[in-house]
Order: sequence, then C-alpha cells, then structure tokens
Amino acid sequence: MHDPLILLHAVHAVVHSWWSDRSGADRIDRDSGAVSIEQVLWYAAAAVSVAVVAAIIWSQIRTTASTPVQSPSAP
Repeated sequence: MHDPLILLHAVHAVVHSWWSDRSGADRIDRDSGAVSIEQVLWYAAAAVSVAVVAAIIWSQIRTTASTPVQSPSAP
C-alpha cells in the first residue's frame, strides 16, 4: 500500500505550481542576474576582514612557534 502523505504532497506541489503560474504570485519582476555595487563592496569588506583575521592568527602562530621549548630537567 502506498503512503497517502506522499500522494497528498505530490498533489499539493502540482496544484501550487499550477496556481502560481496562473496568478503570477511567485514571479519576480526585477533582474535577478545583476550585481549591485553594494554587493561588491560587502564581498570586498568580508574578504578584507578574513585576510586581517588570518594575518593576526598567523602572526600569533609564528610568535608562538619561534619561542624555544625548554627541555624538562631531571629531578
């Protein structure tokens, strides 16, 4: 026996896609492929901040790695 919920979801998906095509409710009337200067600036700011954080962490690693390790002394 088939699961009735699967049939219900399938019918719902078909009806919803048919209704949205006819009513135009899900259509977006703007150009979604264009990239605004604001988006470019946000991505550039994110890249710069990641680079700054990476440089700070790398300098801390280099500082810690350059300190000599003391060998344990015998009691």
